[in-house]
Formats: sequence, C-alpha cells, structure tokens
Amino acid sequence: MVSAVPRLVVAAPSSGSGKTTVATGLMAAFAARGLAVSPHKVGPDYIDPGYHALATGRVGRNLDAYLCGPELVAPLFLHGARGCDIAVVEGVMGLYDGAAGQGELASTAHVAKLLGAPVVLVVDASSQSRSVAALVHGFASWDPGVRVGGVILNKVGSSRHEVLLREALDAAGVPVLGVLRRGAAVSTPSRHLGLVPVAERGAQAVEAVAAMGAVVAAGCDLDAIFALARGAGSVGAVAWNAAEALSVSPPPPLPVPSLEGSAPQNPRGALSAAGASGLVAQFPAPLTGRPLVALASGPAFTFSYAEHSELLAAAGAEVVAFDPLRDEGLPDGTDGLVIGGGFPEVYASELSANEPLRKAVAGLALSGAPVAAECAGLLYLCRELDGLPMCGVLEATARMTERLTLGYRDAVAVGDSVLAAAGTRTRGHEFHRTVVEPGAGAAPAWGLTSPVRRVEGFVQQGVHASYLHTHWAATPGVARRFVERCRTS
Repeated sequence: MVSAVPRLVVAAPSSGSGKTTVATGLMAAFAARGLAVSPHKVGPDYIDPGYHALATGRVGRNLDAYLCGPELVAPLFLHGARGCDIAVVEGVMGLYDGAAGQGELASTAHVAKLLGAPVVLVVDASSQSRSVAALVHGFASWDPGVRVGGVILNKVGSSRHEVLLREALDAAGVPVLGVLRRGAAVSTPSRHLGLVPVAERGAQAVEAVAAMGAVVAAGCDLDAIFALARGAGSVGAVAWNAAEALSVSPPPPLPVPSLEGSAPQNPRGALSAAGASGLVAQFPAPLTGRPLVALASGPAFTFSYAEHSELLAAAGAEVVAFDPLRDEGLPDGTDGLVIGGGFPEVYASELSANEPLRKAVAGLALSGAPVAAECAGLLYLCRELDGLPMCGVLEATARMTERLTLGYRDAVAVGDSVLAAAGTRTRGHEFHRTVVEPGAGAAPAWGLTSPVRRVEGFVQQGVHASYLHTHWAATPGVARRFVERCRTS
C-alpha cells in the first residue's frame, strides 16, 4: 500500500541554526492558510512537539529510528499524517548527526530517506557570505540518497548581505526558499533541558508561535515550499494502528545477560509505607472490565508520547489525565498509574505541598496496583527531591546536579515487572540532570548493555520506576501487560 502525503524535513548543519523557529513557523503559516498540517519531530525530544501542536492544532509526534526501529518510522508518520494536506518534520541536531557510533541511524538524514522526503536546510548565515555555497554544497552532496530541495537563510544582516548569499547559492544551483533577518528572531526561553515547555508558558507560548508563523510567512516563499513538499511522492508503508500493533505476538524474551560487575548506578530502592501514613482513601476492588489508568499531566509532567495513551486505550483501558499540581486525588476508580517525564525539580515545592495527592499515590502503590514511572515520575515517587517530601513510594532521595546524563541506551529487563517479562529487550533514552541515591531492598528495572553495562531503576510489587524513556510503539506488549495487571491487581 502506498500513500502520498506532501511532506518535507526541516534540517540544519548544526544545532542552534534556527530549525525549531523555521519548522514551527512553517507549521503555523501553513495552518493559517487553512491547511491541515501534520507536525513531527525527529528523535526523542518531548518539548518541541508541544510548540508544533500549538501551531497546528494536532498532536506533535516523534519519529525515532533508534527507539522504534527504522521499520516503524514510515508507519508512525502515516498514522500521524492521516487526513493532512502537508506534513512538516523538524530534524534533530545537524542533518547527518545520529546515534553515537551508529552511522546514520536515527539522524535527520536517515529519517528523510525513510520517508522519501525533501530536506529544507536552515543555515545560520550571520558570519559568512560566499562560503555559504560551499557549506550547502557539502551537505547536499554528502549522501546521494538525501535530497536537499532548498535553503532558508537565517540571521541575515542586511539587504547587501542577502544579495551576496543569493549570488553564491545561485552559482551552487540550490534554490533559496526564504530569508529571515537577524532582527526577526523570536524569543523562546530555554533552561537546563532545552526550551521551556508550552504548558508552562501559557499565553506567551501562543504569542511566540504566532510570531514564528508571521516571521516565516513574511520571509519565505510558502508556495515554493509547498510545491517542494508535493513533489515527495508516495510512502510505501501502511499507517501504524494501535489495535493492530497489539494483535501481533511479541518476540519471546531472551536470556538475561550477565551483568556481573555492572555499575549499580541509581539501581535500587524500597517500596515504603511512609508515604501512605494517614491514608483514609479506599481503593475499589479490581475490575474485570475496562480498568482506569490515571496519566499524570500538567506543567510538571509534559513528557509523554501520544502513542502510549493510544496503546493503553487499545488494550482496553480508560485513560484519564490528572494534574499533580492541582488535583488533590487520583481520578475516581484508578486501577493503574502512569507518570511520564517532565520537570518535577522546577515544581518541587508545589508537588510537595499537595500532600493529599502524594498520600493517594503512595496508597495506590502500597496496594500493589500497577505504577509505571519514567524519569520525572521516578523523582516524584522518591522519598524526597532536593530536600522536599515527595510521595515516599521508593526509599530513595533525589537531587539536582550540574551533570547532564544524555544518550540512547540498549536495555534488558532483569526481572519480571508490570511492564515487561525478564529478558524483554528494548531501547531507551536518558536525559536528566538529577541523581537518585537509592536505599536497599528493591530489584533493578533494567540492565543497560550500552554504552556502559550497569543496572538501573526500581521494581517492587507493582511499581516500575526508571530514568529510561522508552517508546511503547516499539514494544506494544508493554501496554497490554500493564492493562492486564490493572485488571487483576
């Protein structure tokens, strides 16, 4: 089956060139023309898709050839692009930068080739003139399988500067699709893990996205860019479907590799009753029908792939979002809890002050109900974060540091849990500036086999907590197993 979706990939020679501004601006500009725009982001980034969603009114989706495998990139793309007039894919890092030591794997160029999509190269031209032609020529000719369809020049200083750049690129045979002046930069504040998420900025984020759209519409040839996208041809794949993904039998677990001598980096923690002291809430008897899975959301927990909720729903769960900053209790009838990533360190005071919810979370965990927590969720389940009381589910403490932990990981489940059977292999991503000082008594969640062999995370009773971000589309059995545990716990 083939599907023709007009599409393009926005890439750059390096980070900091203006990809997010241009990609989000193109999404907003095309949406302002009345087009249905499908937004996508290469790699594991959770923050940029929030801006994309604001620009298009559709869920921003990630395309990650490392986490999901190259074979799922086109199906996931088609799933997100259903019914759209154009799809805009924002790249990651430099065009050819991918997973360390893995060649082109998970690079923007790799995803562009998997989608058969032309690339629009965003070039920071602030410190060059004729040299821009050599730069663009190098990127356009490096890989014959990558089609650079045009250039958008960013941070151009003057009309004379623009003339020099255009003359150089004319000689190189690469069309200029847009010029953004240096003074037209749009403010998108950043902090320790990248841009400040949309959920935290409110009206400011709306204004920023509108400004990106206006800048791009004024400086770019939208008709030429749309024509480039329409020339992409067909995608030889079938759109991903959550129910169909769940119907496929998972591969059998493999033997757990020996992790003897592995570094026990943040591996262990004990489920504690301390966080449940004073609990008065009563939890319902296990359901045999459609269990309710509570999903943490709001400004403190913004990191979640859309496919996770879709898989949980397809597996038979009712997924209900709640905000730990505002809600003093879990949704009525909660049978399982999923807490994704985000910035609990930014909201530690507010999360700590919400004692009724902390006790409800601890009580649910103590009852044996399934709880899945990633990164920020892990911190929230600890006894304390930066000295402030958290849920006390894990006998562990967390704190901010200056050190960034970042990168793809290969992992294997070292024991049975609510998410995976022992031996289940997956790929994940770490991205944090915190450390967890573990107590004793719980089993680790994952054995990481690259780049350093170590155990990581916490498993005890129904709790699975880890720093590792995973994409469940790659292992849909995770969602099925979690929902089944919600039915029987």
